Amino acid sequence: MQIDELNWAILTRLQENARYSFAEIGREIGLSSPAVAERVKKMEDAGIIKGYKTQISYHQTGHQLKAIITLRAFMGRLKPFLEKVKEFKEVSNCYRITGNENIIMEVVLRDQAHLEEFIDKLITYGETKTHIVLSQVVEFAPINKNATKLS
Repeated sequence: MQIDELNWAILTRLQENARYSFAEIGREIGLSSPAVAERVKKMEDAGIIKGYKTQISYHQTGHQLKAIITLRAFMGRLKPFLEKVKEFKEVSNCYRITGNENIIMEVVLRDQAHLEEFIDKLITYGETKTHIVLSQVVEFAPINKNATKLS
């Protein structure tokens, strides 16, 4: 599916706030509400729009720590880890990566004791490195058309 200028305009608004109504988006970009709805449906069907999520403050839910943890899997332990990681409630994002480490995870934890318990679960799969997040500089930056061009 081709992403034309109007589709990019719709995607930009939805990334700003997925709760914008089709009527609001239509007014901003010069389309009728049904036309916006049709384009959104087509982008959902094509897999361009994968879903809609609610962003939650981990601090407000009683979690004190956010961390980035890398894992360098032991020989023969990567596949078991890839199955097990789906069960870890602490993991908000997990990526298989290139380089010395195999895995990078974003985790949310109650406190330092919870971090220690979580690392104890991980060390049976490989060597870990933990980085505590102090603040988030860029959060959920939108993907836009210009991101495909080199500066």
